[in-house]
Amino acid sequence: MSTILAVETSTELASVALLVNDRLLVRDTASVQTHSQSLLPMVQALLAEAGIRLGDCDAIAFGAGPGSFTGVRTACGVVQGMAFGAGLPVTPIGTLDAMAEACREQTGAADVLCILDARMGEVYWAQFHYGADRWQAVVAPRLSRPADVEAEGRVLACGNGLTAYADAFAGRAFVDGAQPGIMPHAAQVAVLSRLALARGEALPASAAQPVYLRNKVALTTAERMAGKAA
Repeated sequence: MSTILAVETSTELASVALLVNDRLLVRDTASVQTHSQSLLPMVQALLAEAGIRLGDCDAIAFGAGPGSFTGVRTACGVVQGMAFGAGLPVTPIGTLDAMAEACREQTGAADVLCILDARMGEVYWAQFHYGADRWQAVVAPRLSRPADVEAEGRVLACGNGLTAYADAFAGRAFVDGAQPGIMPHAAQVAVLSRLALARGEALPASAAQPVYLRNKVALTTAERMAGKAA
């Protein structure tokens, strides 16, 4: 089996995972201000625990987004630097895909609606179906207001967008049994990366890019004041 190093920093949680054979090692820290400082020490700790060097890995994966603008850029930049130095390919993995995989691992669900808080009154969301050892998008990742989230058929919903906008989702059919605590993590990025590598989907480091669904990354002062007044 291939050995995969994975990095995920699309939210407040920074995580790193190392998948060696059937052994999955993880580290994480919940401090968004220090993602860039915490990643490499966590990577070094995992490699030391496994007793391998970076060059022994077959690929390096990262959570490509959508998510925090700074977070996905940090993950991509760090992974590109490591991949260039070690001569390894890169596998970008969607953060919503990673959430779907976490939901399947925890619940067995094959039809998942992933809803991630995007701040500014919006959510990143997508619907996935699992079959033939891979996730396929029923509704491609998109950015919208919570009221515009629609599920096709019966799904299990997950992600912190469900609690961030609980009033907007109240009474919706997919809220029953939802898993709001499921978030993107490097553990599932590593698992999905191994499958992507086996399908020949790895990229050279220079081709790895984050996934952005939003051009505007902050509200103006007037917009924030209007929101508070409302």
